[in-house]
Amino acid sequence: MFKILNLEHKIHHYFGDINDLEQLKKIFSKHRPEIVFHLAAQSLVRLSYQTPLTTLQTNIMGTANLLEIIKDTNVKTCIIMTSDKCYRNSESLHAYVEADPLGGADPYSASKGATEIIVTSYRQSFFDNSISQKTRIATVRSGNVIGGGDWALDRLIPDCTRSFSNNEPINLRNPTAIRPFQYVLEPISGMLCLTIKIWNDNVFSESWNIGPLLSDTPSNVKEVVDKVIKYWGDGSWKDISEKISLHESKLLMLNPQKALDKLDWHPVFNLEESIKETIIWYKKFYEQENDILEFSKNCISSYTKKALDLGLKWTHAKF
Repeated sequence: MFKILNLEHKIHHYFGDINDLEQLKKIFSKHRPEIVFHLAAQSLVRLSYQTPLTTLQTNIMGTANLLEIIKDTNVKTCIIMTSDKCYRNSESLHAYVEADPLGGADPYSASKGATEIIVTSYRQSFFDNSISQKTRIATVRSGNVIGGGDWALDRLIPDCTRSFSNNEPINLRNPTAIRPFQYVLEPISGMLCLTIKIWNDNVFSESWNIGPLLSDTPSNVKEVVDKVIKYWGDGSWKDISEKISLHESKLLMLNPQKALDKLDWHPVFNLEESIKETIIWYKKFYEQENDILEFSKNCISSYTKKALDLGLKWTHAKF
């Protein structure tokens, strides 16, 4: 997405490694940021089986590096993205809340549970006890994000669009698996809403689930793919689950009620709308790649407009 939108020439940025503590120190020392969003990670479950040490190092110690720097800077607010997979998943119909036990059956999930523990330890050891409470830190546990611009391997929507473009059937590893799918701008709006809240009040220095409404009936993978095919206009899928040996959870649900009640945050799109918006983006990309920057901006504008039309409180949040 960064390359497609040519963002290299539109924003100030550094290419670096979250594991490089000295480089991070230099960047923070030079720019002295007040707000930090931490999303750097090895973010794929299946890749974590191939690179467990890299996954653990990046997701756990990379976060510790960031926190170690922040405690000696002027950062006032830090929002850290973890994952809905940070929970000890019993694969029941229970939708996880922030107080549920952390864990993980695979290296990626375990790394995200450990990240949450590391953040809590730093918050209690170095930030909560400060006289000024000048640095406020929160974590966000989002659902399975879908949206235009994702090209990662072993993710459902990118796998679908690659299959469409190659005129091949989509290979589904877990067609009956249930996930909390949500549109990419939902966790972003949740993070921004949380940032404003925590900037004004340290009470929000906690963990937050930012996921789809429980009333938005959870769908399994094959139901989502059927909707993807409908909006694409063509395509098919095949079940390859018997050929897959690596463990992936069959059921995962997230309860966002705390964010609804305390942050006044609320999602904008239901699952049907999320899938439709996502596939419209990919179709546009394959048809008119040169226009994708303006089209992406329009996607953000239409999302924001609907949020305003719905009268959602977070649209009026201010520092």
